[in-house]
Amino acid sequence: MGVPGLTGLVEEQGLFFTELRVRDTKLVIDGSSLYHRLCFTTAADFRRGGDYGSFAAAVGEFFGSLRACRVSPFVVLDGGRGADDRKLPTLKGRAAERLRAAHGLSRGEGGRLVPLLTREAFVQALGRLGVPFVQCFAEADREIAGLANRWGCPVVSLDSDFCVFDLAGGYCPLSHFQWRSVCPGEGTPGCYIPARCFSAEKFCRHFSLLNKSLLPVFAVVNGNDYIDLAALEVFFSKGRLPRGCAAGKGGKHGRLQGLLHWLAQFAEPTEAVDSLLKYLKKHQREEIRELLCTSMEDYTPSDVNLEDFFQNGKYKCETASTADIPQWVLDALAKGKLPPFISDALILRSTFLHVQVENMQRPSAHTTALPIRQVIYGLLLKVSQNTETASPSKQTSELPVVCEFDRLQKTLKKTFVQAGSLPTDFCDDHFPLDKLIEVPVSCRQMLLLETLGVKMSFLESIPSHLQLPAAVTCHWIRCSEPKVKLHQLKALLLTIVSGELQRITNDSDPTAVCAEDDTIAYNEFLKWREKKLQNKDFDLDAAHSFCQWQCCLQMGLYLNQLLCTPLSEPELSSRLYSGTLVHRLYQELKSAPSVENLFSSSPKMTLLYQVLLNTVTS
Repeated sequence: MGVPGLTGLVEEQGLFFTELRVRDTKLVIDGSSLYHRLCFTTAADFRRGGDYGSFAAAVGEFFGSLRACRVSPFVVLDGGRGADDRKLPTLKGRAAERLRAAHGLSRGEGGRLVPLLTREAFVQALGRLGVPFVQCFAEADREIAGLANRWGCPVVSLDSDFCVFDLAGGYCPLSHFQWRSVCPGEGTPGCYIPARCFSAEKFCRHFSLLNKSLLPVFAVVNGNDYIDLAALEVFFSKGRLPRGCAAGKGGKHGRLQGLLHWLAQFAEPTEAVDSLLKYLKKHQREEIRELLCTSMEDYTPSDVNLEDFFQNGKYKCETASTADIPQWVLDALAKGKLPPFISDALILRSTFLHVQVENMQRPSAHTTALPIRQVIYGLLLKVSQNTETASPSKQTSELPVVCEFDRLQKTLKKTFVQAGSLPTDFCDDHFPLDKLIEVPVSCRQMLLLETLGVKMSFLESIPSHLQLPAAVTCHWIRCSEPKVKLHQLKALLLTIVSGELQRITNDSDPTAVCAEDDTIAYNEFLKWREKKLQNKDFDLDAAHSFCQWQCCLQMGLYLNQLLCTPLSEPELSSRLYSGTLVHRLYQELKSAPSVENLFSSSPKMTLLYQVLLNTVTS
């Protein structure tokens, strides 16, 4: 994220910050940076697939600290890749990095990896906490800068691109935002969060009084998420840059510092670009000028007025309005009710499937969820077969194809997947995307359950908020290869029950009814967990199976959202799934089957476990 090497340079020098006491202010927060930061600083284990309850608790603590200091947070999330797909090479590189990290973790090496459903857990936590948030149509940086400048407040992120933007209220890196160390303050102002704010003025003054308007030139010439021009290496090798930063000399920061000092001789960006292009071959110059100028515009704060969204629930985005997407889909994307996966499939016919810590010798865990994805693609891309309404150019029996980036063993590969026809008994024309929201809920529910291979009559004895996980589990059992082992299934269901027990005994859920025996069962469970979680045994085949379940749950969630939630959405943040716990339960069940009676003190939880087990094995 951002300009390579810039964060290291800024941190190494340590001269470019001002101390800040954050209180009584608005704050624009880069949601992607925040959930990555909270995930990496709270997770104790990256091998077992995510402890979403602990992550959600950290999200709650973060916003609790802001509330204590009377800070009004506004979270802005990245959307999809955008119609131009300019970041595709960068995204492929990051996917390959994640794959290497996952492979290392699967072999017991160090490393870290964001669990599959972290973003979904974060969005759910924001909704539950009542934190205002918006999901942009594409990359959010320019919108974040524009909103912060409109309000004159700081940006909180961990993206060095914000060192380059001209921000009225400054940029506070999350690494210097001490939300866990709220200070009491003195007198009337009250408590505050100690933070450090990057000062572009100090930065430019240090580098030969560099004009601030030249920072975007610095970013794009050095390279960022959008531009990596090999042709510019000629400039770095032939240009007379100060401090020995020609290729191979002075290290990474030496090159950055030399470029900054070199730029300081120019008054404005055009002059610097003209001088740089003189080092290139004549036939390259105009094309590279255009690339540089286009990339520099990425550092201009956006005119999109996100304030409208936070006041009225809608905002105008020209890029989105030209994308030929139904208005209800655009509204749902902005509100985070649909994931970026949907817009990428719809606009680009291309999606990334994020790798987990799985058995790399086996097919990707995402293969198990392929039938669900195909129905999603079918709903998004199906060309009408009604010849009376379809134009001649659209009358086709060919199903659209989506390009999926997924792993094949230890390498990133793209596979072309055909969008699925809807299951038998469903006419494609009954589910047009632009009118999907108007289709009766009973029809949408039937399509969801038919895709997962379940009838509603089987789910009626299960609490409504657990019906989707139960249906997904049925799909997992039916489609997994190799087949799910009974101990794996029981471990998963016991984990779901433990989350339900915690919800009714410990979480502030006003709808939960807690009996005394539930409290006893929960305390006994806590003692068992404290004792047993010390065991670090790791079974890669079991991990692969649980990864398959998470893939099915993710796509089940997405299909449910696309169908406008005909089933209640399960709360990941209420400990629906804990990788550490499910692995421990699996190990225990193999050696001590009596652990199946872990919740015997609570008749309610015992019954829930039996109902879940009977439903998914029937």
